[in-house]
Amino acid sequence: MKKLLLLFILISSQLFYSQSDCTSAIPICGNLDISYTPNGHGSQELPTSNVPPSLCLKSGEHFSVWYKFTIATPGTLNFVIDANVDSNDYDFAVYGPNPVCSELLNPIRCNYAGSSPTGNTGLAAQTNTYFEAELNVLAGEVYYLLVDNFQSTANGFSLSFGGTASLLTPFDHQFANVYQPNPFVAPLPIKICIDPTIFNFNTLSPGIINGNANFQVKYYLNASNALDEQNPITTPIAVSANTTYYYAVSYIDPINPVSFLNQCREYGTVTFVDRSFKLSTATLTECNNNNKGTAVYNLTAAAINPTSIPNLVLKYYPSMADLNAGTNEILNPGNYTSAEKTVYVKATNQYDCSFITQIQLKFYPTIVVNPATLESCFIETAITTAKFDLTSAVVTSQSGLTKKFYRTLADANNGVNEIIPADNFITASTDVYVKVFDTNQCWAITKITLIVLPPVKSTVLKDKTICMEDRTTLDAGPGFLSYEWSTGATTQSISGVAVGAYWVKLQTGKCYTIQDVNVYASDQPVVSSLDIANNTVTITANGGVPAYQYSTDGTNWQTSNVFAGLPRGENTFYLKDSYDCDPVTVTITVPNLVNAITPNGDNINDAVDYSALAYKKDLIFTVYNRYGNKIYVGDKIRNYKWDGTSGGKKIPTGTYWYSITWTEDNRSKTQIKYDGWILVKNRE
Repeated sequence: MKKLLLLFILISSQLFYSQSDCTSAIPICGNLDISYTPNGHGSQELPTSNVPPSLCLKSGEHFSVWYKFTIATPGTLNFVIDANVDSNDYDFAVYGPNPVCSELLNPIRCNYAGSSPTGNTGLAAQTNTYFEAELNVLAGEVYYLLVDNFQSTANGFSLSFGGTASLLTPFDHQFANVYQPNPFVAPLPIKICIDPTIFNFNTLSPGIINGNANFQVKYYLNASNALDEQNPITTPIAVSANTTYYYAVSYIDPINPVSFLNQCREYGTVTFVDRSFKLSTATLTECNNNNKGTAVYNLTAAAINPTSIPNLVLKYYPSMADLNAGTNEILNPGNYTSAEKTVYVKATNQYDCSFITQIQLKFYPTIVVNPATLESCFIETAITTAKFDLTSAVVTSQSGLTKKFYRTLADANNGVNEIIPADNFITASTDVYVKVFDTNQCWAITKITLIVLPPVKSTVLKDKTICMEDRTTLDAGPGFLSYEWSTGATTQSISGVAVGAYWVKLQTGKCYTIQDVNVYASDQPVVSSLDIANNTVTITANGGVPAYQYSTDGTNWQTSNVFAGLPRGENTFYLKDSYDCDPVTVTITVPNLVNAITPNGDNINDAVDYSALAYKKDLIFTVYNRYGNKIYVGDKIRNYKWDGTSGGKKIPTGTYWYSITWTEDNRSKTQIKYDGWILVKNRE
């Protein structure tokens, strides 16, 4: 520390000037080298009357300074005064021991540099023109030294002591630590986080004094104030890293308040190192995906440290109030979900200085999407489905966007199961979802409603049934944009339509529906059976559309199916249904019925003979007894004859019943049945 203090003294004494008199002599405490530049003299100039004049200072003081020192240990004492400019003539005079300023006589030593080529003068063990003999001194003796620049130039000098004696100082350990048992500790450069900042210098005093009793520290704005002990800093002031501040350590003798030791000082400097730093504000812009009002931000990516200040500890807060209170710290700054807002960052460097900045959280421009509806005509082979070009849906008016399509909202959010290709999507009516991206890969989702336009058929156009020989009109009804018939007609209806299959293409909006229509020939009724009893015929009809009408001449019609009193032989019957189409005809033979046989071998009525009907299909002649038991079947083998026997034996005389059946060889295969009875008389 002594080297540091010495350096301070050497520098400050050259920069600042303070005149002195004997009564205000500057104390020299210890054998320190001194540098000084006098630029005048004190108010009490060396007396030149009533005392023998000094040989060295005959003309009085010019640019002078007075020093005072006390001997600590006895021995020899010498010193060298070295002019900073060798051509300067410095004079000196030593008074003592223990002189009184008001009673000064001739000095005990004096000389001057004169024309010394080195500009040096002083006391030495070996005298010469410019050096006087050194002093033999005793402990406790007090001496005054006057140094004067005869040429009155503002060029300074240095003063260094030698010899075996020591000068008294409370700042030296050589006295068995009587005054200063511990070394003073000069403060290292003090970091400040704000330049300028308010600082209390008094907080440094305990560290500087380092436990040494009876010492105090005062602080000054400049070296001149420190040397002159003027305007000490007593309250906290604003300090700057660009300014050097000064302090003086002084001893306070607890026994003698006017002790010489109390006038000794050690000096030092206080400097401040600006450890402050600054960060930039920053803006982060992210996607407000699907316009949900929040985005995910990586706060650590904000460019708040463009000059890459190292070793910063960053803490992020959602508000300045939280930052000041140290609450609600954002613990996941790399994945922070937020609406647009400002977050605040407290950065702390390795010197525990901090800086607060802010990050603006912004959204990229909003992607404006709207739901859309697409309609498409049904597919003929699967009328509940249609083909859709999803890319044609107008879901936004913004340009420069890309789109992806999905079947479900979940797929759209997760970006899976994309619909490819989107311009040929076949589906039933449903909702799909489109994810719209901008160049920042921000996205929004909206819905596209897909509507399959079903076939629209005429409600009035129906299949018709007409008589084969008739013609009809087909009418598709009003309300369609266009009509196109399989006949080539383009009218609402077509006439003169015969039995057959037709279609009409009906336009509704942009869709066309092909509707089939048939004109059927009415089913002709058929005579399914004829029952003949003697000369009465009962007709059984089916098919067609009842009610039926019957006739034997095709002109006169009746609703009854029974005809009586018919002649034997061929008879034609006519049948028509409610369509009144050309009638169905059936011709039958009413045979000559035999009601009695006498099978006695006289060849007269010996047998029943229906061989005349042999040409009829499926002809069968069957005889039953009165109990309904079949006793004889006359068929082709038996030539459709019966001779009154059963099983080759004659049957008893009595009445028997018979039936004759066949199938008419017509389109309807009419079943004919004749029922009757016959009396058989067998002679035993």
